[in-house]
Amino acid sequence: MEILIKNQQKIIKINQVKTKGIIKKVLQHLKVDDKTEISVLFTDDKFIRSLNNKYRGIDKATDVLSFSLQEGAVKSPETERDKLLGDIIISVETAQRQADNLNHSLEKELTVLLIHGLLHLAGYDHGKDKDYKIMREKESEILKIFAL
Repeated sequence: MEILIKNQQKIIKINQVKTKGIIKKVLQHLKVDDKTEISVLFTDDKFIRSLNNKYRGIDKATDVLSFSLQEGAVKSPETERDKLLGDIIISVETAQRQADNLNHSLEKELTVLLIHGLLHLAGYDHGKDKDYKIMREKESEILKIFAL
């Protein structure tokens, strides 16, 4: 499993080893192929706002964006081997505000956002009420693994 992590924000230092461990545990729990590749970018509100506007037409910062490389992918021997799962972008600024509002640690909030992004990459969605409930239950189930 290849996990690429980039930190382009200055709010906190990201523990890459711990982050990779969280991602591996979540993907194993979801029974995602261990030959997958995923990238995670920790950024600020300004950058995630520009992405949110460009790709979703929403001109405001958000907490997490997921870009699946599996949606609509044509299966071929090359893509089967590489299993590019997708990209997750997290705004640490927004995560900090949400953690403060929810009275929990930034570490917990970043873990919640990672889980949320990974669920999207694994095919979960929350566009409809039924799907929202399924995704929230799965998030809660996985969060229990980390005892946060």
